[in-house]
Amino acid sequence: MTRASDLARLMGAGGTLNAALSVDTISEKTSGNGVTIDSLNIKDSGIGGSQIGGRRNIVINGAMQVAQRGTSSTGLGASDGYYTVDRFGLNFSSTGARLTMTQDSPTDLSGFTKALKLDCTTADTSIGSAEYIQLHYRIEGQDLQQLKKGTSDAEKITISFYVKGNASATYTCEIEDVDNNRYNSQEFSVTTSWTKVTLTYNGDTTGVLGNDNGQSMSINFWLHVGSNFTGGTHTDNVWHTTANQRVGDNQTSFADSTDRTFFITGVQMELGSVATPFEHLSFGETLALAQRYFFQLNGAGNEYATMGAGGMYQAAVYLGAFQLPVAMRTRPSFSLNDSLSTTNFSVVTAGQVRAISGITPTGDNQHLRINAAITSNGTVGDGAYIQLQSDHSVLWDSEL
Repeated sequence: MTRASDLARLMGAGGTLNAALSVDTISEKTSGNGVTIDSLNIKDSGIGGSQIGGRRNIVINGAMQVAQRGTSSTGLGASDGYYTVDRFGLNFSSTGARLTMTQDSPTDLSGFTKALKLDCTTADTSIGSAEYIQLHYRIEGQDLQQLKKGTSDAEKITISFYVKGNASATYTCEIEDVDNNRYNSQEFSVTTSWTKVTLTYNGDTTGVLGNDNGQSMSINFWLHVGSNFTGGTHTDNVWHTTANQRVGDNQTSFADSTDRTFFITGVQMELGSVATPFEHLSFGETLALAQRYFFQLNGAGNEYATMGAGGMYQAAVYLGAFQLPVAMRTRPSFSLNDSLSTTNFSVVTAGQVRAISGITPTGDNQHLRINAAITSNGTVGDGAYIQLQSDHSVLWDSEL
């Protein structure tokens, strides 16, 4: 340990300090201003306005690891939805463009093994005024209260991500306050090599966000857009309420050619003005967080998946219990990826496989009762379960 008194004697004698300096305490010269080292301010609340410990990244699955719905979806452009990588969805309006969304496996970006890829397969060069293609990430209000939005001490927000494409392009990254219809956007550039983009957004002193499980904010990547959103004079990093100023003046159309590709990964949104290194979580952690919004149960290979266990409540009615892996955001909607049949979805009871004519789940956002009507009678009181054959899935959805 080098003491301050020793350092003072050394420097007073004209000496040179070549060794590392250890200091027991660094005190602020002016109370409350923090300590600045190499232009980086350190205060009790964090470093550069960012928190020091705990989860920093507000975005779930920013490394694009989890894709429960599948790794590729084609012909997209007619309907909004979530298609491959969990938590990242697509919005479309009035476009003739079509694209493919893929969970890609890049080999040229150190530290990342997955990315979201968009590939334009049908171009649309005649852009209508209301037309757009938008990649989005939506966030619950109760996960955003640390931003202090709508207060006099609203915090800055920093969004960072890695992008590349087939050619140079300029797109727009927007923070949308859904509760108060307010917007703040900035342009960013894409090249043919992976580039880290860092965008810091001013805190917004107008418009408090709801503190609940509803959508309060969205990160929007505008990729193709008409004049309803570009006709005004756009200014980067200004909160406003004007629709025709939402998108940058230099916007490229992703749909201008079938050569267009767009890759993105490492998406991080955090409190403050500093983009810290991407916060990597394990696959298991990320999957569990994503399953709050969507869970897909799949039949696997030549094996069957089972959905809970129960018994024959009536001769033609199965009643069973099923627990979702995590508590979902709300009680989820329920759907099947295929029609009901003996070979797809069935009730097994007393050694017999019986076809299902209808399934009705009830319950809360994790613990469910499954009521299934079957087409041939079983015996009341016999044990039973529902099985799913290979390539057939049950989908539970509570996305924003």
